[in-house]
Amino acid sequence: MDQAPGSPQGPADQGPPEVHRLPTCYRHPDRETGIRCTRCERAICPECMVSASVGFQCPDCVRSGSGTGHPPAASRPRTLAGGTVAADPRLLTKILIGINLAVFIAIHAESSLLGHLVLLGAWPPPPFLPVAGVADGEWYRLVTSMFAHEEIWHIAFNMLGLWWLGGPLEAALGRVRYLALYLVSGLAGGALTYLLAAPSQASLGASGAIFGLFGATAVLMRRLDYDMRPIIALLVINLIFTFTWSNIAWQAHIGGLVAGAVIGYAMVHAPRERRSLVQYGTCALVLAVVVALTLIRTAQLV
Repeated sequence: MDQAPGSPQGPADQGPPEVHRLPTCYRHPDRETGIRCTRCERAICPECMVSASVGFQCPDCVRSGSGTGHPPAASRPRTLAGGTVAADPRLLTKILIGINLAVFIAIHAESSLLGHLVLLGAWPPPPFLPVAGVADGEWYRLVTSMFAHEEIWHIAFNMLGLWWLGGPLEAALGRVRYLALYLVSGLAGGALTYLLAAPSQASLGASGAIFGLFGATAVLMRRLDYDMRPIIALLVINLIFTFTWSNIAWQAHIGGLVAGAVIGYAMVHAPRERRSLVQYGTCALVLAVVVALTLIRTAQLV
């Protein structure tokens, strides 16, 4: 017989007992903890707790000088990769976009500048002696070419990708790690272009670094268990353009993508106790590969 509304219920009719969950850390809502700050009584996880004369205190109480413990810098909020949480998580991305725009304006203001910035293996071609290019010692072109654009559509697409991908990555990794990812990925794309492309073929653009951000974003989304379909679809579309459009240095895209994925994996999967060593050590290893590829190609050309 159905029970009428308002009728008393017996023990058998009651639902499962309510599960009492621990409070979550006030800075890391995904972490349950049973520890509270001895001053403000906010819940704090092991990463946030700072040893005090009695018990533990939260980073805010330590920074405000209301207690004793580690210096304030030691208790700043940290990103997923261990970087310091910044007030403006897109500041470095804005600066990178500003540099690219400034170089673009300078190139159009002084057209002769472009020839000194592009990535060029050796010019003129054999049998003449090279008077310009990486093979002639102008290694700086591996860096300057990352910030040089000539066509408006080129810089527009790259800066749009930098804004979409760079901002979330900067927030997740922290500024120093994000900058290392960007620069090393761009250098890897330039090194692979120098190795495989014709020595007289000039290339330019931030595409290698942008594809590095693609690789790192895919790794980060996998780490956070997000839906991978949007980033995979966007990456596939960009790879189709890479291999179907003319005048695109596919080597830069592939080199940057592989380097970004490798560095991104080290950034988000490094064990906490050796985090900095693994992260920056991986960047150094990729940079060593860049130097090795550049030396090999230079030996071939000279």
